[in-house]
Amino acid sequence: MSKVRPSPWPSPPAGEGTGAAGSLSPFEGESDWPAGRMRAQFNTRFNGLTMRAAKNTKRNLVTAALVAPAAAWLCVFLVLPFIAMLVFAVGERAPEGGYQAAFTFAQFANLPTRAAAFWNTLMLAPAGALLCLLVAYPVAYYLAVRANPRYRLILVSLVVVPFWTSLLVRTYAWMYILGSRGIPNLLAMIGIEDVRMLNTPGAVLLGIVYGYLPLMIMPIYVSLEKLDRRLLEASADLGAKPVSSFFGVTLPLSLPGVMTGVALVTILLLGEYLIPQLLGGGKVFFIGNALVDLFLQSRNWPFGSAIAVTLVAVVVVVLMVAMRIAWKVAGTRQVDLV
Repeated sequence: MSKVRPSPWPSPPAGEGTGAAGSLSPFEGESDWPAGRMRAQFNTRFNGLTMRAAKNTKRNLVTAALVAPAAAWLCVFLVLPFIAMLVFAVGERAPEGGYQAAFTFAQFANLPTRAAAFWNTLMLAPAGALLCLLVAYPVAYYLAVRANPRYRLILVSLVVVPFWTSLLVRTYAWMYILGSRGIPNLLAMIGIEDVRMLNTPGAVLLGIVYGYLPLMIMPIYVSLEKLDRRLLEASADLGAKPVSSFFGVTLPLSLPGVMTGVALVTILLLGEYLIPQLLGGGKVFFIGNALVDLFLQSRNWPFGSAIAVTLVAVVVVVLMVAMRIAWKVAGTRQVDLV
């Protein structure tokens, strides 16, 4: 006698699952059980997914509307000029000046003729960034760790105050201070004569430090302000001296801010024009000065574009190295208290 295999579907409640003829088929009517319940669950989930998709679409449209102006601005004033610069770089100088269509890399072969500008830029820009770092770190450390919280905001505001004045005005002030009527004149009064400060690499470095110091202070200050003071207390409890705590705890945790400041200042200095022009007096040429001369004076647009493309490549390399170091430091923050 064969056994009847039980149905995988549970028995329907009384009054459910039967059609007009009393059939138990799950395919008859919206109220058939369990097919009706499955359809209801499916409809609920489908409606939920539809509403979620509608919300996501609306959110994406809002995001696109917010991003579109910035994207258009970058495309018009950054991407398109860079493409034009690439086109000019592989062209030739027209007889009357400007650009003449061609496809040649001869302009890049002429880069050694501007070796002095490249040398000054690649030497003085990192040196200026290093001097800014040496001056900025103690200032940022004092503001973030040692300063009275009651006056901290005022002190930070004093760091930003120089940005309220044009860099041109501040550089002209340094021209007067370093000129013959400034410090050299005071030194001559006490018997120290023939001291020349203006139109020297030292004057350019001084102007760089003064002009870009706030850009180095602020990233370091932000990193130090986020420092967990409990780590310093734990370091002291474990017997570490203040110097050991600084080099083992404070400095490693502030390296992302240091790298941000160094990269920011270095990248801006690679294209600097004003400070070398005014404080260098034409004797300390940067790449920015060479570009102004090529585009506005000699009207050699292809050669100037080749130099600009090379400068952009250098900036990208500097930025990638800085980001790699910052990510590596941020990903391996281990405090050594020994």
